[in-house]
Amino acid sequence: MTGRVAFLVFDAVTLLDVSGPLEVFHQAGRFGDPYGTVLVSPHGGTVTASNGVALAGTVPPDAAGAVDTLVIAGAEHLAEEGPDEALLGAAGALAGRARRVASVCSGAFVLAALGLLDGRRVTTHWRHAATLARRHPRVRVEPDALHVRDGRFHTGAGISAGIDLALALVEHDHGAGAAREIARELVVFMQRPGGQSQFSTALATPPARGDLLRTLTEAVLADPAADHSLPAMAATAAVSTRHLTRLFRTGLDTTPARWVERVRLDRAQQLLLDGHSVTAAARHSGLGSDETLRRAFARHLDTTPTDYRRRFATTAAGGAQAPAGP
Repeated sequence: MTGRVAFLVFDAVTLLDVSGPLEVFHQAGRFGDPYGTVLVSPHGGTVTASNGVALAGTVPPDAAGAVDTLVIAGAEHLAEEGPDEALLGAAGALAGRARRVASVCSGAFVLAALGLLDGRRVTTHWRHAATLARRHPRVRVEPDALHVRDGRFHTGAGISAGIDLALALVEHDHGAGAAREIARELVVFMQRPGGQSQFSTALATPPARGDLLRTLTEAVLADPAADHSLPAMAATAAVSTRHLTRLFRTGLDTTPARWVERVRLDRAQQLLLDGHSVTAAARHSGLGSDETLRRAFARHLDTTPTDYRRRFATTAAGGAQAPAGP
């Protein structure tokens, strides 16, 4: 049997943060890789999820037994108010004896409050990412990742991304084949189209304020490979480069160059998943050279274009754009 997985739950917990990953580990047992699982709460007994469902029979931390993997679920109030002392105490006790520690959604706020994520790369639900970064400035928040591993700590994005996180843990323990079987059984993506992003830059970008900025961003999204240098965009908009930079800062909270690079990276990711070579993806996305593409992947995704394509191919065999199924 694979090591025991403890789920830390509490009143007002988001149920899918618990039930999604729990079902992944349950299915692993059906395919010959059983995990022991236990629900743990700060005081034991019954806790009530945010949707009113009762989780009965939870045990306190000192009765949880040996813990290999700790999964801390999320809840809306963790981002709004922060975790209370009882929850922090339970999490600290369990994390101290677990081989690896994972959080789903705003569960990352618990680990961050304990100081366990200082200096580490993490993710959380996109809606809470800015709050996490502001409240814990020593944590390196990656707001668009589905899940991130840094050392023994694994953090997942919001709600259903807990399933992605659990599949990644199973894959790490038992290989891609085991995780793929579970994904097929659950009729979910082994790796979602687009790779590890919660959403693309186009969807993540709020509507640009002002017709000028909206026109420019729409032009970049329509043809990322065109000339979108700062001077070229400024000339198109008939404004100075300084004024254009100010518009991006005010409207999108970034610089023109950074925003264009993320759009081009999105396009390169999709090109790689469509079967294009690294060189072709670099050229057609507008990133230009293989080296520029590699730097962008390292900076934003902490991987290489080749590894990105290979990982997706090995975990979505039989159809990159289709959910795993029979």
